[in-house]
Amino acid sequence: MDLLQRLGELRQQLTEHSHHYYVLDSPLISDGEYDRLFQELLQIEERHPEWVTADSPSQRVGGEALDKFEQVEHRIPMLSLENAFNDQDLYDFEDRLLRFLRNDSPPSYIAEPKLDGLAVELVYEDGVLVQGSTRGNGKVGEDITAQLRTVPSIPLRLFKSDLPRLEVRGEVFMSRSGFEQLNVQRAEAGEDIFANPRNAAAGSLRQLDPVVTASRPLKFFVYAVADPVLTGCSGQQEMFRFLAELGFPVNRHVSFCTDMKSAVRRFAELSDLRHELAYEIDGMVVKVNDFALQSRLGVKARAPRWAIACKFPAIQATTVIRQVDFQVGRTGAVTPVAILEPVDVGGVVVSRATLHNGDEIVRKDLRLGDTVLIQRAGDVIPEVVKAVTEKRDGSEIVIVFPEFCPVCSHPLQKIESEVVTRCVNPHCPAQRLRTLVHFCSKAGLDIEGLGKKSAEQLFDLKLISDLPDIFYLTTSDVQDLDGWGIKSAEKLIQGIAAAKNPPLSRFLAALGIRYVGEVTAALLERTFLSLEKVLQVSKKDLIEVEGLGEQAAGSIVDYLSDPGVQEMFARFDAGGLVPQVYVESEEKQILSDEVLLFTGSLQKLSRSEAKKLVKEHGGQIASGITRKLTCLVVGEKPGSKLKKAQEKGKKILTEDEFLRLLQ
Repeated sequence: MDLLQRLGELRQQLTEHSHHYYVLDSPLISDGEYDRLFQELLQIEERHPEWVTADSPSQRVGGEALDKFEQVEHRIPMLSLENAFNDQDLYDFEDRLLRFLRNDSPPSYIAEPKLDGLAVELVYEDGVLVQGSTRGNGKVGEDITAQLRTVPSIPLRLFKSDLPRLEVRGEVFMSRSGFEQLNVQRAEAGEDIFANPRNAAAGSLRQLDPVVTASRPLKFFVYAVADPVLTGCSGQQEMFRFLAELGFPVNRHVSFCTDMKSAVRRFAELSDLRHELAYEIDGMVVKVNDFALQSRLGVKARAPRWAIACKFPAIQATTVIRQVDFQVGRTGAVTPVAILEPVDVGGVVVSRATLHNGDEIVRKDLRLGDTVLIQRAGDVIPEVVKAVTEKRDGSEIVIVFPEFCPVCSHPLQKIESEVVTRCVNPHCPAQRLRTLVHFCSKAGLDIEGLGKKSAEQLFDLKLISDLPDIFYLTTSDVQDLDGWGIKSAEKLIQGIAAAKNPPLSRFLAALGIRYVGEVTAALLERTFLSLEKVLQVSKKDLIEVEGLGEQAAGSIVDYLSDPGVQEMFARFDAGGLVPQVYVESEEKQILSDEVLLFTGSLQKLSRSEAKKLVKEHGGQIASGITRKLTCLVVGEKPGSKLKKAQEKGKKILTEDEFLRLLQ
């Protein structure tokens, strides 16, 4: 076969498979088969770089970094939407429509989830993506074509190419699980974490280096065409079908509403559904379905008359900063926390909120005594959004970040490339306490009977001052303490004994070494196969480990070379702690091809024990109802995950069936 013809076939196949994988969530081939086709494509293009085109699947990996973003003028402005906040606002919106149209017959509507991401415009010429830009001020945005090419669900070439030009609008966003995974990676790398998925999505698209954007878990939903007349569609509902046929991902929660009453009902349904969705939404957009009516209604100065955004109740409030505490974490990171006048935020009384870091305090110009707007980020974590400067009376005091650790008085350090200020004293009591709590937690050795409160109590009483002290505790040490008894003391000692032979990777991750999370710890275990060899590694040895960066290598060597740490390992050994190395069998195991997720209350296993069993039998653990999930194990009251898994045709097992499978 002609090589150029084969290249065309590969591009077509990879485009179709990518659409099934990322848009339809229904893959036709395995990941390995896709990778083989992709590698064949790359090999041909490497031999013939003159054949590389803008719509080739190879262009998703990211190109050269930019010096700056160029400005792009939108041919048709990307307007804002007026806001509604309750049912009556929606009915009032319809009344305004009918008065304008002088019509007593209400129109039908389309109700769309309002995604909390970044609005973008994509321009296609003859079916090929030629430009992508941000909304900007509505008239002029930034050219982020190279970055948008890396988003897997954005088609580089449409399934139909008979349209000379098509300008579509949509939202780039990040799923909750993708956001959490990204923040875990950033935390392990010692980088500042994102406050919410919207900031993460916007920050990822505004990376000058497209390769960075390509590494982020971004997704896309289409919601509009700049000029609907060009589509030949009569309304919004028909247009969504048209866009789906072209290869665009359309949100499956878009609903046709015969009247405003059904749109109001849909708003209530989405409000209940929002926390079960895999991504964040902050409201619902209501649009007149008929394009002819949209044209008659036209636009006002900044918004169309035919659409409105109905927002969910804002989980925000105003209060006053009374003081700022500076807390020291287990990696030495010093985090400023605002102590607030208690205020109700979305049904929860909030009296503390994170200020993230010193740079954020300066950027937001926050002061003691300021009236501030606070919100529960992701509806959970309280954070200060901004100061209400109009309420200042001159008595406010500038917040000064300390130069010395508030716990051990050691000089604080801030590396120029980082936003975090740290206490670099490894023997700082605050760090030791946070490390102790982490070491005992589910993310550490999961020592039964030694939760956060118990660990803090024993630390305060100086029964534990360093990690090895845990393994020297006796029943008599704790049985007479406040809140303890003989049974709870015996349970603790049994839990400690059970934790004396942890997997090496789990032990290394539990130590709280900077840049060493679960993934890096597993790399160390697979490479060096014993704690003794890990303790003797050099930076050169570590850098040669594939997947381990220089930053992590330096941190590990610095940690292990500390005399106090060396003494700690000797005391671990004397206390009977002997980490075990789990060597994977070359034989196929019962769960080798399985990706499992647990939901509901398990009766015979703890969640940690269940996950451990999966890994021991060759399986993997999923973070949610994803494409790769093969099996959902359900306990009591499984919730929405069961319904989603059933809808996607995933295998469902009870806890007993799961245990019988392993036997």
